[in-house]
Amino acid sequence: MSAFIAALAVGTASALLFARRRRWADALLALLAGAALAGLVGGFTLPAGAARSVPVSEDSPSTALDTAARASVGRDGLRAAQWQDLPARPLEWTPGIDDGIRLSFPRTLALGRIFELAVQRGAADAARLQLLAENGQVLAESAGDGAALGVQWLPPVAEAMVLEARLLDGGGKVLAKGPVPLVVRDFEPLRVQGRFASPSFDARVLNDLLAASNALLDWQVTLGKSLTRSETARENVAAPDLLVMDAAQVERMPDAARAALLAQVGEGRPLLVLGGSAGEPALWARLLQLELQPEADGARLAGPLALAAAPFNPARAAGGAWRAAGPRTWTRDWGKGRITWLGVAGWHRYAISEPRALGLWWQGVLDQAGVRRGGGVVWEEPADMPLPGERLALCAQGVEGEADIPSLRQRVRWQRRPDVADAACIAVWPEKAGWLEVSGHKVYVFGRGDWPLWQKAQRRDATALYAARTPAAPAKGAAPLPAWPFGVAFAAAMLGLWWRERR
Repeated sequence: MSAFIAALAVGTASALLFARRRRWADALLALLAGAALAGLVGGFTLPAGAARSVPVSEDSPSTALDTAARASVGRDGLRAAQWQDLPARPLEWTPGIDDGIRLSFPRTLALGRIFELAVQRGAADAARLQLLAENGQVLAESAGDGAALGVQWLPPVAEAMVLEARLLDGGGKVLAKGPVPLVVRDFEPLRVQGRFASPSFDARVLNDLLAASNALLDWQVTLGKSLTRSETARENVAAPDLLVMDAAQVERMPDAARAALLAQVGEGRPLLVLGGSAGEPALWARLLQLELQPEADGARLAGPLALAAAPFNPARAAGGAWRAAGPRTWTRDWGKGRITWLGVAGWHRYAISEPRALGLWWQGVLDQAGVRRGGGVVWEEPADMPLPGERLALCAQGVEGEADIPSLRQRVRWQRRPDVADAACIAVWPEKAGWLEVSGHKVYVFGRGDWPLWQKAQRRDATALYAARTPAAPAKGAAPLPAWPFGVAFAAAMLGLWWRERR
């Protein structure tokens, strides 16, 4: 508005100067130039009907938008796959009440790991969540009156299965139900090398947990000055997937051995340091830029596992290269690998009373530690529910050439995408619900009628994302007035003034 007023003021003042000299034609041109400049910077709009708005639905999502100025959509919007095929247009969307649900669960799981299904809903009244086997047997159940519910289950065999989940209200009425696909794979055992400066119950329990998951363990515990207890793996662990050490072991290593250890980590081998035995904060600050400070006496983690804090932990939640990765857990990248500081102790107390909770906690710690098995193909799970007839983007690391899709009788070439790092992708259009096999990997395609409340929530989330990345829509009933006529009028007026001065 200030630019508009300034342009009018300049044009009016110039016109008055010419009028005082009785140069009426020049005064008129100056006034025209000022008005044109004001129109150029004023941001005027046209009344309703000047900008065409096209309604978009699931049945007709694309072609009409090519020439439309705006798009309008219903209260739940469209799915992400549909929005990605549309040109970017300002969106008219008034979302209604969010009464959908959101499910979170892994599509692929290693045998021996615990499966977790989480449901997030808008209501906060009493409800129950059930996980059922293919024969209808209840595998796990939980109840609560919060917005989030979850269940855990340990798969007994490695196979592809389609479980079922049910969400019930406090009276037992089914609020939502649908399939839960899961592929349990028998992965290669994890190769772990453990070195500990002194025996502890915590190290013993960690050894038992890893052994129960069929890991290959090269385990050494120093019992005395010249006495070491060793546990040799059933196979050679020349290239471990994970290095585990207690802090005392690193503190007692010679400088050359510590340099060799960090070189191993830099080559891509993750290191997990158990900080419960730390005693030299200055060494860690010098070695890894990890600033430690004493913890308060009796400090414990909140939650089902009230684990005691280690004597020393980082001074801040995340400082420098270190970042918080969980309660009393910090990580930093080191070359191609990662170093993790685990600042808790006393987890052996829950090995008998809370074995499943302890296993889940360690599962999360190992994930944060960046454990990666070398070689093979790593598939990325689809962010949304795959549906028949809609484009499905599949991405994977370690693939090249063409992907084989037997059910569609197609071979599709893998392509790099700038928005997906270190992975190649393909696009397929499934024809029907059920398992879709792509180069030996199974992806479950949901039916159109599966999980309607989850589909509604995904449409709302995808529509909100589309609205955030498109230009802001003009006010309802108005459209921007084109600026080029004002520019032409301003140029013509200034040229007229110049021509009259040159005569």
